[in-house]
Amino acid sequence: MEILEYSEGIILKDVKDFELKHIFDCGQCFRWNDDRDGSYTGVASGRAVRFIKDGSDVYIKGGKIHDKDFWIHYLDLNRDYGKIKDELSKDETLKEAIKHGEGIRILNQEPFETLISFIISANNRIPMIKRAVENISRNFGEKIIFEGREYYSFPDPERLSYATVEKLEECGCGFRAPYIVETTREILEGRADLEHIKSLDTDNAHRELIKLKGIGPKVADCILLFSMGKHDAFPVDVWVKRVMQHFYLAPDVSLKKIRDFGREKFGKNAGFAQQYLFYYARDLKGKEGLKN
Repeated sequence: MEILEYSEGIILKDVKDFELKHIFDCGQCFRWNDDRDGSYTGVASGRAVRFIKDGSDVYIKGGKIHDKDFWIHYLDLNRDYGKIKDELSKDETLKEAIKHGEGIRILNQEPFETLISFIISANNRIPMIKRAVENISRNFGEKIIFEGREYYSFPDPERLSYATVEKLEECGCGFRAPYIVETTREILEGRADLEHIKSLDTDNAHRELIKLKGIGPKVADCILLFSMGKHDAFPVDVWVKRVMQHFYLAPDVSLKKIRDFGREKFGKNAGFAQQYLFYYARDLKGKEGLKN
């Protein structure tokens, strides 16, 4: 892969295992929107850009060449997904699942934004999560002008500390608003250190995260997988539960047992397996006997 500059941004030349829809619509992020022409626009760490794919080339409109290392890391471009898919394809179910989401990449997102976003995700639908995250950004983040439109960065803990429970409820956070206020305060005051948690192994990091308000086992696994590089994490949401019970386990198996089974079966690639299975399960809705 080569990164070149062009008049409106940068180009990632000859990128393999990379599909915009698979990456931005697989449930791992909430700041990217389908522009109905195959491109996706959004904000990552204060950078508003548009992704456009043309063959094997990816254009990042608004991207800066001096930010190339940021995008390489954010998009996980140094990882050989072909090798991961070959390994996971030894399992027949995953072999089929990969066909549905072959261009998935796990993003390396900013931990605080990811943590707050997934607190909001608890018992919530993706459109509502995206709306709440956008409202928080609009109210407490910094304005960015891109393509003549206003976008907003996600606030850091200091900025978000000005949010009241009432204001967060207005943003669409619902019953999760008090959790966001308390967890933000703990991080700002140093009682919880996300960089320290990130440095721990997966099990210990998981134990630390679930001490925070509003973070249960699934939300903790999402934070670990999508922002802390813990690729052996295995978040179990309703879709993963359905596909695991259908293809691997009995229908009455607990979420913890599904999580433990997934981590043991797929090992260091459990998080990648989870993403392919999540995408597959959504595609299979109403088919293959998966319950709605």
